[in-house]
Amino acid sequence: MTPILVFSILVGYFLLLIGIMYYTSRGASNDTFFVGERKSPWYLVAFGMVGASLSGVTFVSVPGWVGNPNSQFAYMQMVLGYFVGYFVVAYVLMPIYYKMNLTSIYSYLGERFGVVTHKTGSIFFLFSRMIGAAIRLLLVANVLQLFVFDAWGIPFSVTVVFSIALIWLYTNKGGIKTIIYTDTLQTTFMIGAVLVTFYVVGKELNLFESGIVNVISESQYSKTFFFEDANASNYFWKFFLGGIFITIGMTGLDQDMMQKNLTCKTLKDAQKNMISLAAILIFVNLLFLSLGALLYMYAENKGITSEISGDDLFATIALSSETGLLVGVLFLVGLIAAAYSSADGALTSLTTSVSHDIFDIESKPKEAQKPFRQKIHIIMSVIMILVILILKEFTNDNALNSIMFFAGFTYGPLIGIFFFGILTKRKLWDVSTPFICIVSVTITTLISGFSKGGFFMEDKKVPGLFGDYIIGHELIIINALITFGLIALTSVIFKNKVKLI
Repeated sequence: MTPILVFSILVGYFLLLIGIMYYTSRGASNDTFFVGERKSPWYLVAFGMVGASLSGVTFVSVPGWVGNPNSQFAYMQMVLGYFVGYFVVAYVLMPIYYKMNLTSIYSYLGERFGVVTHKTGSIFFLFSRMIGAAIRLLLVANVLQLFVFDAWGIPFSVTVVFSIALIWLYTNKGGIKTIIYTDTLQTTFMIGAVLVTFYVVGKELNLFESGIVNVISESQYSKTFFFEDANASNYFWKFFLGGIFITIGMTGLDQDMMQKNLTCKTLKDAQKNMISLAAILIFVNLLFLSLGALLYMYAENKGITSEISGDDLFATIALSSETGLLVGVLFLVGLIAAAYSSADGALTSLTTSVSHDIFDIESKPKEAQKPFRQKIHIIMSVIMILVILILKEFTNDNALNSIMFFAGFTYGPLIGIFFFGILTKRKLWDVSTPFICIVSVTITTLISGFSKGGFFMEDKKVPGLFGDYIIGHELIIINALITFGLIALTSVIFKNKVKLI
């Protein structure tokens, strides 16, 4: 596939997005940008959120996971946890957001605990979402660099600036209202690309005649449940419970995801959206894992298994000449759609959180609010560019692993704070919240780093802090519980009116 063809696909795709932007941003105001005038159809939000929930990370990394003997279909263990987590979001968190008529969900923390806790929660979100969005965009930027811009001698930094500039261009006016519609288009492209690739590869291997479902389920790649070793990182309960908490944190306490839900007309509509999304994601993730098994079978058949793996698997096969032009084109469109359906929402939610939570935009004169929001939008774009370039230099892990790892540190404190407010009626010493979160993250870092295989353990074979027990996706639970416990202790001190200096 020539660089000119890839670039033409990219340009055509974004012209389509800009057309949607013009349609949805007519007469746009700050209310349009932040909450879409609260008129979005729930089914449109639900379908569009499939792409935002999966992102380019799922599109590329999940199929690549299948080839690891310790992974295979183990990701489905976490997806089942996601399913439970979505019910918690729908019936515990969302009623609070709708009752308070929130634009930024972190305003709840201000009402419940005070301004310092409010800003602390929003800062943790800003850091979390910025890292997550940057990792997702790094994937698509790497593909564009490899198949387009390297051939033209254009440096990676220019590729990143180009990618972010395109997002800024079609989100600057309509904001979340535009994204609701672009997400729907992007989800369609993403799932369409997977289905067509699944069909083409399956047909190439003559698997439809022998029963493709049976072939995949009986293959060496399809083991789903791991109950054998509680110390291992792939143990069922680590994935399942971690999946519940990751959904609560990365969806229910994430301004990006909740901002889309808050555009629905009523709480009931938003809940229908959330439960529909939970059900759809089970089948879509199973489709991605099944595609991964097919891609590894294809690589074996062609004798290239040792040459490709992980995040490179899907891209290398889809863009090879043997699978045909259609698969290559659809892969590129699907990858771009998957990555940008997450990144555009992230940029909008970051702008929303900074505007409302950090600078209290509604306190400014009416005529100054829109120009101020537009400045914040530009600043967030520049910061995202810098973060992507930094991550390019310092990360080389599977992208999905990287996101889940960072989530354990950044969303854990948010879960602890929010659920202390929901499950108790106690107050806390407002100014202590930043220190509590820092201490919680520090303790979690030490626990993770000194456990077996942790980043502080030079010899990966040496037993760690808990012997042979490996900290996996339950890291976010540990962090949340530590935060909750520290807040509970602080609330006792506050109640007894003990002064701390």
